[in-house]
Amino acid sequence: MAYRQTPAVEARLQDNRTRILQAARALVSEGGWQEAQIANVASTAGIATGTVYRYFPSKAELFAEVLSRVSQREVDVLNDIAQSDASAQERLHSMVTTFVRRAMRNARLAYALIAEPCDKAIDEERLKYRAAISEVVRAVIASGQQQRTMRSDVRADIAATVIVGGFMEGLIGPLSPLASSSTDSDEQRAEVAALADQIAALACASIRNAT
Repeated sequence: MAYRQTPAVEARLQDNRTRILQAARALVSEGGWQEAQIANVASTAGIATGTVYRYFPSKAELFAEVLSRVSQREVDVLNDIAQSDASAQERLHSMVTTFVRRAMRNARLAYALIAEPCDKAIDEERLKYRAAISEVVRAVIASGQQQRTMRSDVRADIAATVIVGGFMEGLIGPLSPLASSSTDSDEQRAEVAALADQIAALACASIRNAT
């Protein structure tokens, strides 16, 4: 007879996995991927190092899962905006400003997700992340083209790829660990708001229908 895990065991296993992922995310937020060594993750999660390896056979797999979960949350936020009743231009502007502001709110984590040198497994997950965001942007652009408020002389998928690549590239400098990433003061919050608006304005201008 096959062994069946009891609900209590299943809950404990799931709790361990959640604690590992939360610990890894917190460490990446503090010091990037290099901070989230398995021993550090285990210590932060309050479990043995060997237990981490039971759930994630390699550091790369753990990192890829962290990136996947955080990325999906960002995609969900943008998708909610894309589904609103605002015009295509307004939705695109709001999507970009929201992405920038959320990234700057946790700059170290965002830098790790977008630009920090990493393992191949993380790079592959990054490509999925960009593709998912590009698809949300593509749908908004396609909607704007149907409404004739956005240029119809470019393919929506190409425009989306260029726009997503542009606003992510525009964030690398501000997100860099070498830059001041604090947003605690009114002045710093105003600077982030201005940055978000400028990047969004450029993104919208690139696809706006001039006629």
